[in-house]
Amino acid sequence: MKFFAWQSIRYGLAAAGVAVLSPMMVAQFAAVPALAADYDVGSIHISQPWARATPKGASSGAGYMTITNKGTTPDRVSCVSSDSSAQCQIHSMTMEDGVMKMRPVEGGLEIKPGETVTLKPGGYHVMLVDLKHGLEQGQTVKATLKFDNAGTVDVEYPIAAIGAPAPGSTSGGGMMMGDHPGGAMNMQGPSGGMMQMDKK
Repeated sequence: MKFFAWQSIRYGLAAAGVAVLSPMMVAQFAAVPALAADYDVGSIHISQPWARATPKGASSGAGYMTITNKGTTPDRVSCVSSDSSAQCQIHSMTMEDGVMKMRPVEGGLEIKPGETVTLKPGGYHVMLVDLKHGLEQGQTVKATLKFDNAGTVDVEYPIAAIGAPAPGSTSGGGMMMGDHPGGAMNMQGPSGGMMQMDKK
């Protein structure tokens, strides 16, 4: 009888512990970014799309992915629209006089036959300009990509943490953005270096 009573108390405590921990566990899982899907359009394969959360008040955001051209002819990709921004563009990043500058890739980014191009922080990326609302970690943002030959595809980008270095990251090094009065946008990276985006 004593054994039965002790077992009942043990199970009761265990159930109470689960009830207390459950909300905490749910909150943790809610912060984990959604899993990215792969996309195929024509001879193009898109894998690991992801985006970064934006700080409060940011006017622009960035998305990344890996694009493989499985065909025999070159193709070019452009971003034509997004559900979260007024404009969507493919941007490049270059170092000029000690300042990292971002510019739209005119005519689209070329993907040669058999080539894999990774859009990532510090390199080519999808730029979401004039955000309608901030990008929140754990949510997704949708963008429509247009390939000259392969066609058009809607891609969902799971949103990682602000300044995340890779897809699925729950924390990042932080990158601050701010509008520049001259029509460009300044960004300061974790190392303190400055970057400038031309909005043309």
